[in-house]
Amino acid sequence: MKRSLTIGSAVAVAAAVALLAAGCSSGSNAGSADKPVTITLWGSYGNGGNSTQQDALNKTLIPAFEKANPGITVKYVDIAYDSLLQKLTTSAAGDQLPDLVRADLGWVPQFADLGVLVPLSDSMSDFSTLSKNVYPGSLATNLYKGKYYGLPLDTNTRVLITSQAALDKAGVSAPPKTFDDLRAMAGKLKGTGVSLFADSGLGAWNISPWIWSGGGEVTNKTETKATGYLNSAKNVSTVQMLVDFYNDKLIPNLITGNTGATGTSDGLPKTEYATILDGPWMQGIWSGQYPDFAPVYAPIPAGAGGSVSVVGGEDIVLTQSSKNKAAAEKFIRFTQSKDFQLAMVKTGQMTVVPSLASEEVAVADYYTTFAEQLKTAKSRVASPQASKIDTVLSTELTPAFLGTTTVKAALDKAATEIDALLAGGK
Repeated sequence: MKRSLTIGSAVAVAAAVALLAAGCSSGSNAGSADKPVTITLWGSYGNGGNSTQQDALNKTLIPAFEKANPGITVKYVDIAYDSLLQKLTTSAAGDQLPDLVRADLGWVPQFADLGVLVPLSDSMSDFSTLSKNVYPGSLATNLYKGKYYGLPLDTNTRVLITSQAALDKAGVSAPPKTFDDLRAMAGKLKGTGVSLFADSGLGAWNISPWIWSGGGEVTNKTETKATGYLNSAKNVSTVQMLVDFYNDKLIPNLITGNTGATGTSDGLPKTEYATILDGPWMQGIWSGQYPDFAPVYAPIPAGAGGSVSVVGGEDIVLTQSSKNKAAAEKFIRFTQSKDFQLAMVKTGQMTVVPSLASEEVAVADYYTTFAEQLKTAKSRVASPQASKIDTVLSTELTPAFLGTTTVKAALDKAATEIDALLAGGK
């Protein structure tokens, strides 16, 4: 998933106390026929209900793992995504976390900061080998203050999606490959009633692919400073390009928060919008709602920085509350296996292991574009303040689109506010 939320400072204090208590247990039981153990995994595979993903986990993968590891029982607890973070937060305060969590990648730095996660780069002897097998951008979502607190479980990214009808309307033969191509397509769509591009916001998930592809950054490499990076000349130019499209009525006001505008999932197949950025899950949505729609997938248009998108997905993390850490680590290793990864590919998820990409494409050929895009995709700022950074970007960029401030002034203000968050401001 793309979202992330913030955990209150009061919980941090409570969680620190919980950590001290958790440190008293050895957590060394690996499970055996003589000493059976049960490990618990929380996640949102079914988003609170039944799904092909949850069925694959419960009916195929967990039984296979238990058969290969006599003495270890895996109990999966499905929790609706919108409820999971709150449950994790409350449980962290009371030292009642499960052994394992399928965590939104935006949550990992927040819980690592609380001290309730085990740094796998310290605890797993084969972590280096496992980490080299996954997409670097996905792995980076687990990094916090020099240590990795999880491993990628599933992944996704955003690519450019259009339709042949939109391309025909613009009089072009293929999706725009570069920023210049995008500008040229914009000129051909003026006055046609078809918007060049649509998106549903201006947060990091939305704006980062444009910033990175334009050759800019949100922060420095150590993620300690935004000023001088977010408000760089390259970013001003890239965001100004989008603002210009908006002013020419080629980007709808959906991007500035108009909830009455047509959503991207409807606007693209209806040819109201020529292009959107979105993920592999859209194929399933359109096949049910618009069975005759044939989406065209292409890389993010390349600017000075190339074609760079944003990493989404989930990670698997081990909690300090676990009393069976060795057994839990065995299950983590299993999630990185070919059997686990490809079983989940068949349910609509993308593998985190690039060496399996060819087999992934054999399941559904539209994965090809996403797998290629993942090679250069990057993670958003890994900070406990990630959701606040997201809010700053959206709040400060919106006035630039609405014409009440300049792009430079908006980025200057956002950079200053993000500096304070990165410095530990609340």
